[in-house]
This record gives sequence, C-alpha cells and structure tokens, in this order.
Amino acid sequence: MSSTDPILDVDRLSVRLPKGADRTHAISEVSLSIAENEIVCIVGESGSGKSMMANAIMRLLPEGVTTDGGRILFCGRDLCTASAAEMRSIRGADIAMVFQEPMTALNPLRTIGDQIGEVLDIHTDLGNAEIRSRVLSLLADVHIPDPPRAAKAYPHELSGGQRQRAMIAMALALDPKLLIADEPTTALDVTTQAQILKLIRELQQRRRTAVLFITHDFGVVAEIADRVVVMQHGVIVEHGPAIDVLRKPQHAYTQQLIAAVPPVAAPPPRKLSEQAILELSGLVKTYRTGGFLGRGERVTHAVKDVSLTLPKGATLGIVGESGSGKSTLARCIIRLIDPDAGSVLLDGEDWARLSRRAIRERTQRMQMVFQDPYASLNPRRKAVELVAQGPIVHGTPRDQALTEARDLFSLVGLDPSAADRFPHEFSGGQRQRIGLARALALKPAVLVADEPVSALDVSVQAQVLRLLTGLRERLGLSIIFITHDLRVAAQICDLVAVMKDGVVVEHGLTHDVFGSPEHPYTQALLEAIPGGDFARTAHA
Repeated sequence: MSSTDPILDVDRLSVRLPKGADRTHAISEVSLSIAENEIVCIVGESGSGKSMMANAIMRLLPEGVTTDGGRILFCGRDLCTASAAEMRSIRGADIAMVFQEPMTALNPLRTIGDQIGEVLDIHTDLGNAEIRSRVLSLLADVHIPDPPRAAKAYPHELSGGQRQRAMIAMALALDPKLLIADEPTTALDVTTQAQILKLIRELQQRRRTAVLFITHDFGVVAEIADRVVVMQHGVIVEHGPAIDVLRKPQHAYTQQLIAAVPPVAAPPPRKLSEQAILELSGLVKTYRTGGFLGRGERVTHAVKDVSLTLPKGATLGIVGESGSGKSTLARCIIRLIDPDAGSVLLDGEDWARLSRRAIRERTQRMQMVFQDPYASLNPRRKAVELVAQGPIVHGTPRDQALTEARDLFSLVGLDPSAADRFPHEFSGGQRQRIGLARALALKPAVLVADEPVSALDVSVQAQVLRLLTGLRERLGLSIIFITHDLRVAAQICDLVAVMKDGVVVEHGLTHDVFGSPEHPYTQALLEAIPGGDFARTAHA
C-alpha cells in the first residue's frame, strides 16, 4: 500500500436500527476515506450517525443494530466480514478509540498504569519491567505531569483533562494505524481542550497516524481538521477540505450549523437595573480530605473571599477552567453545600445563615438547572410529574400543578402531548428543557444554571440560549450562568466573573471583559478558544 492509498475506505455503508426506532437506518449509503497522516472530522448534531459510524468501524454496534450493506475496508481488508477473533486482534493494535467520557471508559477499581499496561500485556510479548517502562514513556508522551505518580493513581484521582490524556496514551500504546476520537474534548474547559487538540495533532504528525475525529464543534474543526465530513440523519450532506467547508459551505445544513456557532465577541451591553436581587459577600469554602488526626490532610480552598452582585433581571456569567471553583460557588449560593464564611443576600435575606428547614420553605425563590439533565431526572417518573413535583410539595393542588406543568412544556418549546413520556424517551436538548421547566415551575426570582448547554450540539445549544434569553425578558428572571465555554458566556451574559483557583480575578460587563481583558488569565482563556479567528467572528 502506498502512502497515498487510504488506510480506511468506507464504501456505501448502511447500518439498520431495530424495529420501533424513529427511522429505519442510523447510517444510509455512507462513503468516506482517510489516508495516513490525515485528520478527518465528522461533524453533525446528535442523531446524525457520527458515533454510530465509529462504532460500526470498530464493530462495536449495540445489540439489535446491524450493518445492512456496504464495506469497511481497513488496509484493504473488509472489517464487515472479519471474525470476532480477527476484530479483537485489530482493536487496539491497528485501530484504537478515544471515548468522550473517560470516567465511564476507565475501570475505577484499577490504576491508570495497570489499565495501560494491560493493553501491552495482551498484545505484546514484553516483560513486566518493559511494560512498566513503556507505560511511563506513554504518559510522558501525552504530557501528564509526574508519570510515576499518575501511573499509580486511580481514575478519580486525576482531573478530566488528565484522564483524557491517559485514554489517549492507552489508545496509542500499540502504535495504531488509525485513531478514532469520539467527542474527546466536549466536556473539557477551553485551555484543557486546546492542550488535547494540540497533543492529538502533535502525536498524529510524529507517528503519521490517521485520525477520525468526531465532534459537533466547528471551532475544533477549524483548529485540527484536514478534511471535513458533515452528516445529517445518517447521510453525508457535504464533505471537502476544512478551509473550503468552513469558509464557503454549500449545503443549507452546514450553513445552519456554522451560523449556530456563537462568536466570542459580545453584543453591545444593555441597560441594567440599579436594584440588586442577589449580593454575595466574602464567600469562602474549603475542603479537607485525608489525613489522620490532622496529619497529612489535603486542604483545597475551593472558593476564596468571593463578592459579586447580580442586578435584577440580569445574567451574571461565572467562567473558568475545571477546578476553578465555579460549581462550588453555585452550590454555595443555592445552599446545596454550606459556605464556611460570607453572606448570600437574596432580596436582603441572608441565605447563608438560614436553617435547612428555612431553605426548603424558601426554595421556590431560587432554583438550579444542572449540567446533566439525565442524571438529575428520576428515570422512573413521567416528565410532567417531574415538573409538577416542586409545586405539589409546596402546596399546589395536584391537578393544578399538572396543568401548569403542561403549560410550561409549551413555554420551553416542548410539545405538551409529550409530557407523559419518561426521560429516556427525550433527546439531550429536550431533557435540558425539562430540567429548565422543572426549575421554572416554582416561579423563582433567581435561576442558577450550572453548565446547562455544555453537552449539547451547537444548534440545540443556540435554541436553549435563545430560550433562556426569552424567558429572562418575559418572566423577569435573574440568572447566574456557570460555563467553561466563553463563546456561550459572550452571547447570554450581561456581566461576567472570571474565576481561577477559587478567586475572582476579573469581573465586569461581558462586552468590556471579553473585548479588553486585563488579567493575564482572562487573556489566556480567550486565546485558548479553538478555531482562532473562526471562533471570534459571527457566521450568520
């Protein structure tokens, strides 16, 4: 095989879904190829067939889902006809995969070093000492600090970015010809995301690996892709060199996806109320873990002396990397955890000093929307019951609460006739709307939204952001918006506070902070947004 021949050649591949699915095929007559030392990005919304394509190549399709025509030629060999034993020898050694969420892909009961070493133990004849040495070398290759310590760590002891680096080290352990990366940076903050993208590009160029990169973020495409394949409803609607697709998209769907990417340039500031609805003063939260009789305990200052003000009817964004203290601050505000010091004044009443019983009685004043709606929604209860649950607890008659819950479905852009479905019957964007409806059911004055759109496609993300903006205007909501995506913060937030290591290092009007950042950390965050100039301009 010459270097110009494709490593992977997918030829008119179709994948059939089981009976009762919303369509007959996840993928229909799809063809694509990828050569050595090339990065091809597959882009599309949830349900477009991108991940199903990756699973079909790896022969890891869910039960009941089958290939229904076409070929997957890897180095000239049809994987569709390969035996289970042949596929086991190919996976890891010739084709490796990096998954979106390493915490679910890694075994929580085994150390990182053991899990990487297992790949080498199964596929090579190396001795234990050689395997240990190779593991440390791989961890150093992916720039994990202190490889000997990381090798002895369990997955939960590493940060999200470090876990993803460990997954990449495991995937590259056997020098595969093809690396499939399925949304590997979606849940990461901008600086960690930039580091992972740089790492993948660097390793690909050094090892001449072919990379199939699945994403819904066109900023990532602009940063890393040689060629782009755009998928919608299981078919390829556009493909070509990345620069051509990004600058001159031909298909209406590609144009729509690119237009939905929020630019980092904030719109002109609007006039804000002089009346404050929420005032934070001197908030402190410290975690202490480990140690015996006070010796060797680890102290983490999660929130350090934070003071901020939320004007009535405004949106205050809190941005920063993972571990900066954003989510801890949100949980202190709403009293899911107790701050060690400071005050949280909501309309003049200090929530930091209220008892748990008093908090429960006042909980309708301030509500929270969580990052993962599926984890925060009871899977055994119908959506309408989940939305009505809060008002019923606070004394609203059941029939009235259920009627109002159906009205809220319309308000958040859901079909009221779908209210009797269970959470698993909705898409990710729809579940986030249910979470929003549940929070709004208690008619709160303040909504605390913790990463509410981070796992959503750009077009669904744009819909939820428009919805939040509309609800803010219509209902007079005041919003605390936690996010690691500065592009999202630029579009929805009137004010922004940038957090680093538990401290607010810069805050003010979003237009001013993002337009003329003063603190080096804010400048670094803005510089790290993937896609360069593409991410900094509007595409509508």
